[in-house]
Formats: sequence, structure tokens, C-alpha cells
Amino acid sequence: MLRIYYKKEKRLAKESDISLLRTIPLGDMVWVDLQNSTVEEKVTIETYFDIKYSSVEESTEIESSSRFYELDDELIINSNFLSLKQNDFDYCPVSIILEKGILFTYRDDDLKAFGESVKKIKSNPGSFTNGYQILLTLLETGIEQDADIIEALAKDIADLNKKLTLNRTRSDEEILLKIASFQNHNILMRENIIDKQRLVSSLMKSSLFPEEYMNVLRIMIKDIGSLIEHNKFAFERLEYLQDTFMGLVNIEQNRIIKIFTVATVAFMPPTLIASIYGMNFRIIPELGWDYGYLFAIVLMVLSSVITLIFFKKKNWL
Repeated sequence: MLRIYYKKEKRLAKESDISLLRTIPLGDMVWVDLQNSTVEEKVTIETYFDIKYSSVEESTEIESSSRFYELDDELIINSNFLSLKQNDFDYCPVSIILEKGILFTYRDDDLKAFGESVKKIKSNPGSFTNGYQILLTLLETGIEQDADIIEALAKDIADLNKKLTLNRTRSDEEILLKIASFQNHNILMRENIIDKQRLVSSLMKSSLFPEEYMNVLRIMIKDIGSLIEHNKFAFERLEYLQDTFMGLVNIEQNRIIKIFTVATVAFMPPTLIASIYGMNFRIIPELGWDYGYLFAIVLMVLSSVITLIFFKKKNWL
């Protein structure tokens, strides 16, 4: 899918037909966005504008030199945006190029940050006159999306904490898997936020990015720092939740072991008595006694009761 945004009568217009590309003046171009495009569309854009989008391998490299670098009049950026998939999310690498005020983006997924940015552009098309403003809008929208996800994640963690401590309606395995899922989401969020922090910091140091937008970048850095603190708090809360969960599991296991231990000790005296009267000696005084069987039974019961009373007084039960 191809979207070309260009200035037309002091407003932004959109064109999706690649055959009309040459009819749009190069000086009016603002944003060229490729989403899950065909090879023909990609090659046409690269040839016409003399640019080169990063490959998937280049977009996913973690070295700073591969994520952001400058040419004579061109900024090459590789960044990750979150791709929402039902109740889950994952990375989607985006290749970004800024050349002479025109923004070029290439991605595979339909990203919410891009969709929300397009809505902002449509609501106020006269305010977007170059690719720098579009890029800032994409980053701001991405940061807002990250903040929403972190808030939702914090709420889910709080709900799980309540269910764990107040009303344990779930199985231990389900709770543990839920905690592991939250930890994985938190790690993905941290990596995504750090990636944006590195990108914004690089833009602030860039000589090709206009000075007039530096204040916007400074505000973004502060917002990102706030998100990092919230993310750190979520990590600490998950660690606390995991420790609480493991503590409750240990208490429950100890309670079960205690019950078995008490039962074992309580039946030791009767077992001893039964063992004594089960010995194969010819002379055992009680063998000829009419009440010998009843005496042995009563003796076994009394020995168990006395043992349980002793445990109770010691507060071992």
C-alpha cells in the first residue's frame, strides 16, 4: 500500500496511485509511506527519489550506528513501533528516511501509531508542511501509545495482585504464567521505550534536524524518562508479586507437610502398640484375656488423642 502526502493549496492532499507520482511536484512532497508494499512500489519509490530503504536485517540490528546515521543531506533511521495483535503486541521495525524535508517510511504492519498520526494530520492538515513535523507526530503518537499500554499493564498487574492476595480463584500455574506474561510485556515495553529515547537523543544531536523543533524533542525526552520510571515501577511490582506468590505457595506446601507430619506422629503410638501385640512370642499375658482386644483398641485411641492434645498445647496445630 502506498500513501503520498503532498502540499496542495496550503493543505495536505493524499495520493495512492503510484502512476501519478511524477505529476506531483517534488517540492510539494511531504510524506511517502509504504505499508506491506509490492516490490514494484518499493523499487519505484527508491529509484524516483534516489533513496534506499533499510532491509529487515538492517532494521532489526541493535548497534547505534545501524539505528541512526547521517549522510550529506539525509537522515537514515531504523526504529521499532509496537504492533498490536488482539490482547498482545510485538515489535514492527520501521525504516525511516528524512531527505530535504521529505519523510519516507517503510513498514510491514498496519501500526496504530501511524493510523492515529494520519487522523491528526486530517484534522489539521494546514499545520503539516514538511516531513520533520510528520516524524515528530509519529514519535509523539508512539510515545502516547506506549503510555497507554504501560497504564493498562499496571492496571492488569494491580488486578492480579488483588486476586492473589484477597481471593485466590485461579490456579497456581495460571497465576505464574500470567506473571511471566506481564514480565515479558514489560521487557518489550522497556526495549521499545529505550529505542525511542535513543532515537530522540540522536535527533537532538543531529545537524540536519531543524533547530526550531528542538523544544518538542526536549519535551519528548522528559515524557520518555517518565515512561521509563513507570516501567521500572512495574518491574518492581512484578518482582514483589512473584515473591508474594511464591511465599503463599510455600505456606500452603508447609501447611500440607505439617498435616502429614502430625498425622504420621499421631499414629506412631498406635502403630507401636499394634506392633507389640503382633509379636510372635508364645507367652503374652493379654492373649488369654477376654478384654485384651478391646484394651488394645482403647489404648491405641488414647495414645493418638494424648499426642494430638500435646501438639495442640504446644501450638503445633
